[in-house]
Amino acid sequence: MTAVVRIDASRLQRLLTAVGGPGDQLLTRKAERVADLARRYSAGHGTIPDGIEVGPIADKSIKVLSTNKHTILVHNGSRRHVIKPRRTGGWLRFEVGGQVVYARRVNHPGYRGDPFMTRALRAAR
Repeated sequence: MTAVVRIDASRLQRLLTAVGGPGDQLLTRKAERVADLARRYSAGHGTIPDGIEVGPIADKSIKVLSTNKHTILVHNGSRRHVIKPRRTGGWLRFEVGGQVVYARRVNHPGYRGDPFMTRALRAAR
């Protein structure tokens, strides 16, 4: 006995691309998985995990994004640079070893970066 399955390509396409249909649900589940992993991988970076969101589906794609303005620096890293106060003549204030320190400028050594979003995308495959 032979079983024959016929798939109507146009109906399958409509099923997969229907708003709220199986295609949307699959895409949303995958994006949520990537976002969950990104939140977990970025847990040591302050408030960055709180800003990781899944965007709406548009043009058969969905975005996982971070609304935290520091994400790009943490993800990609930064070169050595000088940090100065925002106001001319102002002071930088920070703590070192429990002591409050004031400085006119600081030489930041740079940061290698932690590509947590890329790792999350790869791990979710």
